[in-house]
Amino acid sequence: MEKVNVKPATGKLGVLCVGLGAVTSTFMVGTLMVRKGLGQPVGSLTQLATMRVGKGKDKQYKKISEVVPLSNLNDIVFGGWDIFAENAYESAIHAEVLKEKDINPVKDELEAIKPMPAVFDQNFVKRLHGTHVKQGASRWDLTEQLRADIRNFKAANNCERIVVIWAASTEIYLPLCDEHMSLALLEKAMKENKTEKVSPSMCYAYAAIAEGYPFIMGAPNLCVDTPAMWEFSKKMNVPISGKDFKTGQTMMKTVLAPMLKTRMLGLRGWFSTNILGNRDGEVLDDPDSFKTKEVSKLSVIETILDGKEHPELYSDIFHKVRINYYPPRNDDKEGWDNIDIFGWMGYPMQIKVDFLCKDSILAAPLLLDLVLLSDLAARAGRSGIQDWLSFYLKSPMHDFEHKPVHDLFQQFTILKNNLREMGGYDADECVD
Repeated sequence: MEKVNVKPATGKLGVLCVGLGAVTSTFMVGTLMVRKGLGQPVGSLTQLATMRVGKGKDKQYKKISEVVPLSNLNDIVFGGWDIFAENAYESAIHAEVLKEKDINPVKDELEAIKPMPAVFDQNFVKRLHGTHVKQGASRWDLTEQLRADIRNFKAANNCERIVVIWAASTEIYLPLCDEHMSLALLEKAMKENKTEKVSPSMCYAYAAIAEGYPFIMGAPNLCVDTPAMWEFSKKMNVPISGKDFKTGQTMMKTVLAPMLKTRMLGLRGWFSTNILGNRDGEVLDDPDSFKTKEVSKLSVIETILDGKEHPELYSDIFHKVRINYYPPRNDDKEGWDNIDIFGWMGYPMQIKVDFLCKDSILAAPLLLDLVLLSDLAARAGRSGIQDWLSFYLKSPMHDFEHKPVHDLFQQFTILKNNLREMGGYDADECVD
């Protein structure tokens, strides 16, 4: 296969994170520790995984960085925005995800990462009260300020490229409306300051795309998953991806649901509940923010287990999701699943899952991979929706003509085949 023209990963890569809370600070600390040789990037495919390229006598197993040119961790420069003025060190200590002994070796570097004032509207995140926020006459004005931030950060840190990733709190549920259907209508709404139609997250997405840089949406709220943003990303030749980092309970669903389908086992009901005590848990305690997350979580089962394709197995599934704010657990999330299945002759069985996970520990490697692979996509000249990154996301973005793929193993095959193609190898579906 003819090698795809992928520009080399030269120079510094600026990684601008929206939100400097538990997930982002854990991501930053871990990346800085790994590049000092003081930690292991467990959970990161780009750093640890090997994959097969070629078949038969030409078969080889290579690290992903040997298949495609990825940015080196030493070339990453961190920055970002937050509604609180705490630097990355203070944020990491406050989050209480990592022990101080795993933070202090990179204390100086973390203290130098000071967030820029954020675009914030409390109507979209009702449980938080931002104190480090921008002022502007309109959403358009605020977006122009974000664009200036990106340009200034790039110049000050001598970066060749930038990636912007949203790791902030979940905004309230916002239904798709006319203002989101075209770039012209979106820009008009921003200039007319239709605050109820244009969320703060949309300002970040627009700013990144306008500057020509990839944008990754790590929360489930409406943002870059609109025709207006798809149009803009194509126009600016920028890759976009989203939405909602796939970490604990939903990751398990994308493994267990395909098992049921593969074995042709039936499903009566799936009840999921979570307890979580960090800032994300506090935000999701608000019903409007929870609705956004609920829509994202509910879509997984219904997509994998298609009731129209197999009505005798999946036509009447009762699926309920709950998230409960429980401060004593902080970032240690516990997800319980009760799964009522049935088998031969319709006889009932149950599966119980109790996943005691650390939300930010699972999310941090996803941020690293999404940043590096989005930068790769940009250097490969790709634009628009990067559905091959669905492996990392709960609610994979897709246009109106296609259905998302939720099966983790199908997503993994799609991911590897895209890497093969960008590395100049043939895509295939052979079992590795």
